[in-house]
Amino acid sequence: MKTISIFPRAQPLQTTLAIVLFIGMSSMIFAALGFQYIVGFVPCKLCLMERTPYYIGAPLMLITAYLSAIHFADIYVRKLFLAILALMTYGFILSLYHVGTEWKFWKGPAACSFPAIFILKNAADLLDSLNMFRPISCSEAPGYFLGLSIGGWNAILSLVYAAIAFFAARTPGKIYH
Repeated sequence: MKTISIFPRAQPLQTTLAIVLFIGMSSMIFAALGFQYIVGFVPCKLCLMERTPYYIGAPLMLITAYLSAIHFADIYVRKLFLAILALMTYGFILSLYHVGTEWKFWKGPAACSFPAIFILKNAADLLDSLNMFRPISCSEAPGYFLGLSIGGWNAILSLVYAAIAFFAARTPGKIYH
């Protein structure tokens, strides 16, 4: 006996967009961690905060892709895309704040001028660590690619991901017979 649903179900387009967002967000996480642990780039406080939407969003998009692929109720899939829209909008605003700090439009948070806290065993280690590490400032971009800092590129990609999530959230469900 075939089940007939009168409620809209998620569409294949939503599955595709969820996979695209998952791959994009995961790539951002891997790139950030690669720059930090392989290249040796030490992130500032704002850089670390800008990763949060990706840490939350990538697993959410994996769940969304699965729910959409099994034609789960459209309303829940669309709400997950709206959550990603909110996360990426937050990431976009945070990135704009970071870029504004780099361009000296305003001051960054006070936490951006202090190094990470290390557990030290004696005073000699403290002096060595002070000579080794310099505080990471949010107002100094470590480099530019095609005229934009990493924060600038993050702002653009956050906006693109937000637009994709908005489009996916507006995609109407389909009634399957």
